[in-house]
Amino acid sequence: MELVPLRQEFAQQMFAGGPDDAEVMRLTGSHQTFELADYEAYIERTLNDPNRYTRAITEDGRFLGEVVLTINPHNRSAGMRIFLQDGFGKGYGTAAIKHVLDHAFNVRNLHRVDLEVYEFNERAIHVYRKLGFREEGRLRDALLWEGEFYDAIVMSILSTDNI
Repeated sequence: MELVPLRQEFAQQMFAGGPDDAEVMRLTGSHQTFELADYEAYIERTLNDPNRYTRAITEDGRFLGEVVLTINPHNRSAGMRIFLQDGFGKGYGTAAIKHVLDHAFNVRNLHRVDLEVYEFNERAIHVYRKLGFREEGRLRDALLWEGEFYDAIVMSILSTDNI
C-alpha cells in the first residue's frame, strides 16, 4: 500500500468504484450520485486548496480510497474523513489515518483532529478508538437511510492525547 497525493489520473477509478457503490454510499451517508466530471472537479479543487491535505490510498497504482484533512489553521484543527472502496480488512485504513495524524500534529502543528462516523459503522469506530480517538457526543438522527434514522458519532483526538 502507498499513500500518494491525489491526482487526476485517479478520477476514472474513483468514478468506477466510488460512492455510487451501495455500501460505500451507506457508510458515507451519501444520497448523491456522481459523474466523472464531478470527480475531476473535486480533484482539481483539492489540488489547489492549501488547507486540504489529501492522500490517495493505492496498491500497485490502483486507487483504493482516500484520506483527507480539511484544515482550519486559525484554530489549529482539522476535520478528517476516510473512505475505502476496496482493500477492507488489510490495515490500509489504519495506516492511512496514522499518516494523516502524523502530518496533522508533527508537520502542520495542529492541536485537534475530529471526525463524524455513523453509529452502524462498527469497523470504523473500532479503528478510530484503537488509534486514540475519543467519542465527544452524538448528532441524534443525523442520517436518514432507507426510512430509518441513525446517529452520527463525533470523535476527536488531540495532540496532547497519549497516542
